Amino acid sequence: MIETISAGYLKQQRELHENPNYGVASLSFAPIVADVIRQNGCKSVSDYGAGKMRLLDGLRQSGVEPIPYLPYDPVFPEYGEPKPADLVCCIDVLEHIEPQLIDNVILDLSGITTNIGFFSIHMGPAVKTLSDGRNAHLIQRPSSWWLNKLTNYFEIHHLQSHNMMGRGIWLIVSRKVELP
Repeated sequence: MIETISAGYLKQQRELHENPNYGVASLSFAPIVADVIRQNGCKSVSDYGAGKMRLLDGLRQSGVEPIPYLPYDPVFPEYGEPKPADLVCCIDVLEHIEPQLIDNVILDLSGITTNIGFFSIHMGPAVKTLSDGRNAHLIQRPSSWWLNKLTNYFEIHHLQSHNMMGRGIWLIVSRKVELP
């Protein structure tokens, strides 16, 4: 198994998750994800970086009950390891990844994406800070940087900018057949 988070950073993420307002972006994106599920006939959803599973709540509010819903988040070991699914969602997670591990995380995502992926990425600073004083968004890069990273493993089918929770992008992707 490849390393996707260091022990020290996992501890900091556990501290951030104690804040009830941490990890709310999934609720904003749930209606879009619900449309993706309907349009593509997705039978399973893997929520990579699920946090408190707010995407599931938002999907239910949007009239979608994904079966199965497969959460993964290293802060919540009870969710288990990342699991393959028709639709892999990674909502406002990638910007929180340690820069030296971002390629490992993108590779991990490609390994579980059996059909399509829905990824959202915030490109500016977060409101929250880590216990060591760093901004919670460890990677603050423009869309061109992210596209360069993602196109190593994914075909991009849709890219859209958004201002839902600050400047960002969301994408619909599929895994490349031949990986680097």
